[in-house]
Amino acid sequence: MKTKPSLKQLLKENRGFLLFILVLFASRSSFADWYVVPTGSMLPTIVEGDRILVDKMAYRLEVPFTDIEIIQTGQPKRGDIVVFNSEKAGNRLVKRLIGEPGDRVAMLDNQLIINGIKVRYEDSDNALIKTEHLDNLAHSVQFIPVAESKDNFTEVLVPKGHYLVLGDNRNNSADSRYYGFVPAKEIQGKAHKVLVSLNPQNYYLPRNSRFNLPLI
Repeated sequence: MKTKPSLKQLLKENRGFLLFILVLFASRSSFADWYVVPTGSMLPTIVEGDRILVDKMAYRLEVPFTDIEIIQTGQPKRGDIVVFNSEKAGNRLVKRLIGEPGDRVAMLDNQLIINGIKVRYEDSDNALIKTEHLDNLAHSVQFIPVAESKDNFTEVLVPKGHYLVLGDNRNNSADSRYYGFVPAKEIQGKAHKVLVSLNPQNYYLPRNSRFNLPLI
């Protein structure tokens, strides 16, 4: 009659697989991760069903499975696409970083004004999409008409240790206009590219043209 293997024996026989799983999850926790984007708040840059690669070492290195910082590796910059765990929203969000600590930011009829300087916008072939110039970064933003858009706010000062973020789909994004400034400690990493994209409106078929698509 065969006896059941002990827990110690099972661990010994499967230590290679268990080590692989541990390294995989530790890597996702501290070095790089992927995130499935469920909404269109970052259209046209990121679409629903994109699986984006997030560099979790872009700003700091943490002890795996914790929020304990080992070393700071960089600072979030205007124009970065950041992923953060929003305590106020109770969710993980991905948005465009607009205001850094100490910046003065305002919006007038969907035009950003940063430190007293109006951000430049260029028209495109699509009347609803414009090119927004943030410092040396040019990217597309979308302005779909909605009943109650938050397309105006008076000048605010971004406090120390916080950031102001907006979605590229400006009239359809729950961002700093709703949840306020994002604490630096909530930012998990910087989105670099779309790894894979599956279309939820079309039986989750792959969008091959978006595979390995750079976001920056």
